[in-house]
Amino acid sequence: MNTGVISSRYARALLKLVDETGNGPQVCAQVRQLLEDPDKAAGMELCDELQKFVRLLVRNGRAQYLRMAFTTFLGLYRNSRNIHMAHLTTAVSAPGLEKRLADFVREKTGGEVELLTKVDPSVIGGFIFEIDDYMVDASVSRRIEDIRRQFIDRNNRIV
Repeated sequence: MNTGVISSRYARALLKLVDETGNGPQVCAQVRQLLEDPDKAAGMELCDELQKFVRLLVRNGRAQYLRMAFTTFLGLYRNSRNIHMAHLTTAVSAPGLEKRLADFVREKTGGEVELLTKVDPSVIGGFIFEIDDYMVDASVSRRIEDIRRQFIDRNNRIV
């Protein structure tokens, strides 16, 4: 059977369970922790919903689908709550930009935004913003690369 089908069925079951219990934010936080650093989360006390879910997977011989089911669950949970996942990469920390972009997304989508930030000095300046399937690359490194390519294209035509 297709692993995507199996994991999505279990993910939908976990979503239904958290909808019934109303404990979605806590379950999502724990699932994110488990996915980001499984070793660090090894000693973590799981909430009741996750304990039941993991026991169900183990009992049904589907423990190998746990990671994929968790990833699918997070996507389903975000979709059901109109939460958009966004990534912001800047050369230096920019809390003002983070707030403005989060407010902009909230205004345009009517939903919430989970903004993950990353500082990468190779960006040089500006920012790279990704949300859903869209990306805005307003970085200095991108502009330099564009100018370099234009220079090469123009010089190739002359020769």
